[in-house]
Parts: sequence; structure tokens; C-alpha cells
Amino acid sequence: MTDPLDILHHTFGFSGFRGVQQQVVDRVMAGANTLAVMPTGAGKSLCYQVPALARPGTALVVSPLIALMHDQIRAADGFGIRAAALTSADDNRAETIARLKSGDLDLLYVAPERATGAGFRDLIGRIPLALIAIDEAHCVSEWGHDFRPDYRLLRPLLDTLDAPRLALTATADKATRADILVQLGIPADGLILAGFDRPNIRYAIRPRDGISGQLKALLAEQPGPGIVYAPSRAATEKIAESLSASGRRTLPYHAGLDPRVRAANQAAFVASEDMVIAATIAFGMGIDKPDVRFVAHAGLPKSIEAYYQETGRAGRDGDPAEAHLFWGAEDFSRARRRIETEVPDERRAGERTRLNALAALVEAPGCRRAILLRHFGETPPASCGNCDNCLAPPATVDATEAARKLLSAAFRTEMRFGITHLVDVLAGKDSDKIHGFGHHNLSVFGIADESELGLMKPVARALLARDALRADEYGGLSFGPAARPILKGEELVELVLPSRKTRRRRERGGGANPEGDPLFEALRACRRDLAQAAGVPPYVVFHDSTLREMAAVRPTTMAALGGVTGVGDAKLERYGEAFVAVIRGFAD
Repeated sequence: MTDPLDILHHTFGFSGFRGVQQQVVDRVMAGANTLAVMPTGAGKSLCYQVPALARPGTALVVSPLIALMHDQIRAADGFGIRAAALTSADDNRAETIARLKSGDLDLLYVAPERATGAGFRDLIGRIPLALIAIDEAHCVSEWGHDFRPDYRLLRPLLDTLDAPRLALTATADKATRADILVQLGIPADGLILAGFDRPNIRYAIRPRDGISGQLKALLAEQPGPGIVYAPSRAATEKIAESLSASGRRTLPYHAGLDPRVRAANQAAFVASEDMVIAATIAFGMGIDKPDVRFVAHAGLPKSIEAYYQETGRAGRDGDPAEAHLFWGAEDFSRARRRIETEVPDERRAGERTRLNALAALVEAPGCRRAILLRHFGETPPASCGNCDNCLAPPATVDATEAARKLLSAAFRTEMRFGITHLVDVLAGKDSDKIHGFGHHNLSVFGIADESELGLMKPVARALLARDALRADEYGGLSFGPAARPILKGEELVELVLPSRKTRRRRERGGGANPEGDPLFEALRACRRDLAQAAGVPPYVVFHDSTLREMAAVRPTTMAALGGVTGVGDAKLERYGEAFVAVIRGFAD
């Protein structure tokens, strides 16, 4: 076996492991089965790549998406690692199997559907294996937010193979972690929990109010690459068209596009240093783009776990990034209807709990990060200093009485009318519609004062979010389980009134790129040219952080360049002369 630290230095260009990487690698090197829960950007791939090179044999990597496999193979190739995949999209199957049998592969990627097939089991059973890595391991759990049934069929294969198994995920709450351990045959003491905090991500959540304008304002402050998650295919097209018209190249991505167009749009985004992609949630898990500077949700995500995973696609390189969520009451109404009509009975309680947790997050007056981390079982400080509520604490107002009046108006009008009509009744509006239905004779007619009427829109949004009111697709209303304690005065309705400006331009320095530094820009141009010639995204050549260190240290020899973080032996040999030439040009 080779020393993992030597591999880390010579192959990847790092002087030491980060966080819990050392613990994970040590367990795998010792042959122990392990579940590593590590936040996105914490270097999960290194945890199986290093042992794959240090231990004899080939590492088998089970991964859920073909795009993700190909992205990781491309990155592995940049480090000089021999990697291949056996998928329906690969036409070199015979060559890959021959390389596998001859010991010419460090990593073999397969989908769970292929891994559990009898033919593959016969093939892999004759191959010396360094380890078996199960990526996105939360897919194995019915408790998880992204359940994939084929993951639950992996255990028989794992038990027949003589190799340590390493399960990896960034998103698993306590119940999901326990289920993963059982399903994959990993002992309880094999759990390594790195924590869930992504301190480089700034969280901001606001009610949706003209989403096109809100997104354009965000793009005006964020010149880097970004992802906008939209709730439907039609919305992705509309958002892409709107943002492109404002001058920022934006392409759509959803399952309804022609596969060639979808693949081309994804490839364009991955290779870009400033493009935006408007996408459904089908986009993202297959992308390992480290320099995404922002993720925006134009609608409600499915759960806090999904929100954490999707926002985690920003700032994987560790540099400052932002996550913005724009939500509306109708998002909650749609989600609750979906739960009641599309989700199996046995899963409904869990889905309702997840949705209520989201409601608490979007309505919270306190630290967003603290809520996220508590959801995953951590005990964070009360304030993080890097979310909208910490940076600009919002005002709050007790709107319990206004909420009770709105609920009473819904009841008195027999739950047949929308919020606008209820507000007109409460205001005592003299209209033909109100008189036509006799609502001017109701006890709730005209009982709200001016201050309460001004709160009715956010009150209605809050009542719909917390399941006190439910709206059907035709505009009719019904009471949810949270209505009764509010009507009886047993529960307060406290409204958060967002400040007019919760965004602050991020200060330059620290992780940010050196603005206006001609050497840094020249190094980026060199990287761009090399990436284009090699047919890979720029980050596969070097990350921005590596270019920043080059610009600061200015190494003018190959030996000196080899000491820069992120410059391994293969990349030094492949790209070193070009970057040294750029730096020497500035030195001269």
C-alpha cells in the first residue's frame, strides 16, 4: 500500500487533509466499513479517490446519475487517475471491461441499477477491489428526500465482495443516517459526522414579489455563474428568456427539452465563468461545478433537506456564495394538495412534517443558518452573521387578532371565496358582489381597522404557510389543523416584516477574486485557453483559489509552481509551462 499523504500531495497538490477526511481515509485504509456525512464542498470525493490509489485493486463507485459520473471521471483524468464508467451512455463497454480485468482502472463508476444486476455481480466478483464507495447514500433510505429503490438492493452485492464499503452523503438527518447504516451493513461506530455548516454561503429568504425583477436585481450584484431553480418547465423557459433579455446569458434545463439540447445547455453552463442556468430540480446532482456563485429558488423546494442540497451547489470551492429563496403562499397550497392527492398514505405524515419545517424556516425572524443546522441535529450559535436576518434583523408584529378575523371571515362566507373578497368584507367595502351574496349582513363585515387591513396579505401568506388555511385550485378555502388554536387564542401569529434592503454587497478580499489584478486575469485567460483546447471546463484545469495563490506567490519555475496548493504532479506536467510563462511575462 502507498502512503495516503504522498498521494494527496503528489496527485492532488494538497499538503494535508481537511476536516474529517483523515478519519474517513484511515478507516477505509484499515478495511473498516464507514458512513461519512460531510457538507458539499468538504471533499467527499477525495475520501474514496485517495484510498483507491493507495490500496491494491480497483475502486467501485456506485453513483446515481450518469452526468455526475462523467463529470467526476473528467476531473479524475485531470489528476492523472485512470477512471471509466459502465453506463447506457458509454459506447466503449468492451474496452472498459477489458481495462477492468487487466487492472488498468483505478476507479469504475456504475449506477445502482447496473450494480445490482446478475451479470455485473459475476463480473465484479472476479476483480480485486480496493473499496466500494456508495455516493449520494441518502438515496438508500425511505426516510430520505431523494429515495431510489435500487439503492436498497445493494446490500447483497456488498456482502459478497471482500472490500471495505464507504457510504457518502451531504444530506441525512438522524433518522436517515440510522437507516443508511442498517441498509448498507455499516456498524454504528462507523458513522463519521462532519457537520452541516457551509459558512461561505449567505442565506436570504423573501416573499415573492415580481420574481423577474427580483432575479434581475440579484444578477446585477452577482456577476459569477448561478443556478435559478424554478417550479415547472414552463417557468424555467420564461425565466431564461427574461434574464437573457436583460443581458445575462441564461439557458433553460428541464426534462422536457430534447436530450441533445439539454446536454448542450448543461455543457455550456459547466464551461462558463459567468452564465446562469434556469432549471427544474432535475438539474444539479449531476454537476460538480465548484465556482457557482449563487443559487436562487423562484419557488419552494420540496423540503429543508432538498433546500440544503440544492443551495449546497453554490460555493463548492469554498469561496463566498449566496443562496436566495423567493416564496409565495400558493407554493404551500400546491404542496399540501400534492401531499393529499399524490403521496401514499404511509408517507403523508412525514411529508407534512417536512413542509411545516419549511414554513418555519421561511417565516423565521431569527438566524436562518441556525434553523438549518438544528434541523440536522446540531446546536449552533443563535446568530451566524451571514444570513439576511442576522445582517438586517427584521421587524416583527403581533398579527394574531387580524389572523383571527381573517379566519372568521372565511368561515362566515362558507369557505367559498378567495382572500381578496374576504379582505373586502372585513374592510366593509360597499360593492355589488358583497351585497349580492348578503355578506354586508355578516358579523365580520367591516370589523378590521386600517392597521389590520394593511397586514392582511402577509397574514394570509402566513396562515397558508403554516396550514391554518388551505386553498384549493379553484380559489376555495378550508381550515387546516393549525386554525383551531389560533381561533381559540392559544397560539400567536407573529409576522416578520422584511426590511427594504437585506442584501449587502459582499466585501472584497478573503475568498473573493482579486478585482482588477491583471496577473490574475491573465492566468484566467490562460486557463480558459487550455480548457478549451482540452475540451474540459476551466475548473478542471485549476480552481480560482489555485490561480489566486499563483497571482500572490508568482512562482517563476516549475518547482516553485509545484508548491502551489492544487497543483499535483499530473497537472504540473500538463499545464505548468503555460502558467509559468504567463507569470514570467509579468515578472519581466
